[in-house]
Amino acid sequence: MSTYAIFQTGGKQYRVCEGDIVKVEKLDATGSVEFDKVLMVGDKVGNPFIAGAKVVADVIEQKRDDKVLVFKKKRRQNYRRTAGHRQFITVLKIKSIKA
Repeated sequence: MSTYAIFQTGGKQYRVCEGDIVKVEKLDATGSVEFDKVLMVGDKVGNPFIAGAKVVADVIEQKRDDKVLVFKKKRRQNYRRTAGHRQFITVLKIKSIKA
């Protein structure tokens, strides 16, 4: 198994290996992007982050995710509401992990 890293972006944490494709919260970036909030690389654990560690990724595309339906209902009240939500996301391909 290849070395993996756990990094943080958009308030979420992602476990990735080199070559992985990841969908993250929308980033205003094109080309390449670096993440320096790395919590773990292999067996090294940060406190809370590892100093000098980076995850480098290429931006594949900017798009909207699949629709999530929100349905509200109150029984016997003839109350029904349906709403849809599509989150903006950035699709990344992990290029390298540097400890």
